[in-house]
Amino acid sequence: MTPAPWTPLSGAGHAVALEVLLHGPLSRSELARRLDLSAGSLTRLAKPLLDSGLLVESGTGQEPRAGRASRAGHEPRAGRPTRPLDVVADAHHFIGVKITHEDAHAVLTTLRAEVVASARAELPGRDPASVVTVLRSLVTALVAQLAPKAPHITAAGVSLGGRVADRATVVEAPFLEWDDPVPLGAVLSEALGIPTAVDNDLLALTRAEHWFGAARGRDRFAVLTVGAGIGYGLVVHDRVVDSPDAGIGLLGHFPLDPLGPLCPRGHRGCATAMLSMASVSAAASVGLRREVGYDECLDLAAAGDPVARPLVMASGRALGRLIAAVANLNLTTQIVLTGEGVRLAEVADEALRDGLAYDRDPRAAAVSLDVRPVDFARWARGAAVTAIQAYVLGSWAPRSDLSLPQGETGG
Repeated sequence: MTPAPWTPLSGAGHAVALEVLLHGPLSRSELARRLDLSAGSLTRLAKPLLDSGLLVESGTGQEPRAGRASRAGHEPRAGRPTRPLDVVADAHHFIGVKITHEDAHAVLTTLRAEVVASARAELPGRDPASVVTVLRSLVTALVAQLAPKAPHITAAGVSLGGRVADRATVVEAPFLEWDDPVPLGAVLSEALGIPTAVDNDLLALTRAEHWFGAARGRDRFAVLTVGAGIGYGLVVHDRVVDSPDAGIGLLGHFPLDPLGPLCPRGHRGCATAMLSMASVSAAASVGLRREVGYDECLDLAAAGDPVARPLVMASGRALGRLIAAVANLNLTTQIVLTGEGVRLAEVADEALRDGLAYDRDPRAAAVSLDVRPVDFARWARGAAVTAIQAYVLGSWAPRSDLSLPQGETGG
């Protein structure tokens, strides 16, 4: 089928389209109730969306006739048959790619971020040209998985750890050793032949949770990650909080233990010093007088090792205090915890709960903590949602210089 164009709208018409995309299929009466619109206003706003093919009528249903209240002991009279409004989710497909320091994880999704194909490839190098080459091969691999019925790919999204400006330019990416700005969005748009948005990986993950995940319909929501660093994403007033400073890892400097170890910047007992995988491994290696990896340290702690166990319990308590700080400062009770080091929450669960309770007023609402194992396909899906949002909202940044700092685009 020919994909229906999604033309960026404004005002109530856009609100109708977004409500159906995020929560549909919806009956007209339910849609009018959610948006506080009269039946006539909804009909007027929905007509051009239906005429353009942006919305379609799907399924069958029945709505009660207006003004026909039921009498005692009688069922309400049936109204005219209705068809809920919906979008054709598979009329558009989006690429999402999460780039790490060693590989790239890619997914192909529908307009509603439903994953229909996935692929992974190692990076032969960390320079921008190598990354572009790998991403081109991943797009080819994803499309091949759905052959012979080739999907229409509308746009792509790419996420990575670092600072990104205007969803287009990577200002810096420490794990890829990119110290100078890279116009990755524009270069990939040219190389892939489709609009491509670039995002900080944690912001992209938060956007996915906000539109299609655990934060959908929630006014406040936070995402915390524990791994090589400490990541933080926030939804407030139904909006993802974005900033030029996103990607710096500011929460990593939050103080948690005045007697804790030092981080590389000299902060004593900050989140990085207490929770990052490198810090935990370093402390265990000093105590055990040999090289100890992060997972081995957690294994030793779970087995009751006299060095590793108190170290991991202190980290677990610090993690609980960090969760409490996020909940207290932002008045949120919904928090997703993930990342490569998230197993800490399992091994030190009791210490985490103690730390959370210590800094949380007992009268406050309970914090709902959703602990998820790391899944880079989920992060890649977040990149796809960045592309979906840019496409639906019409927020693509203008294209600029297409030159790469190193080499070519890979052919």
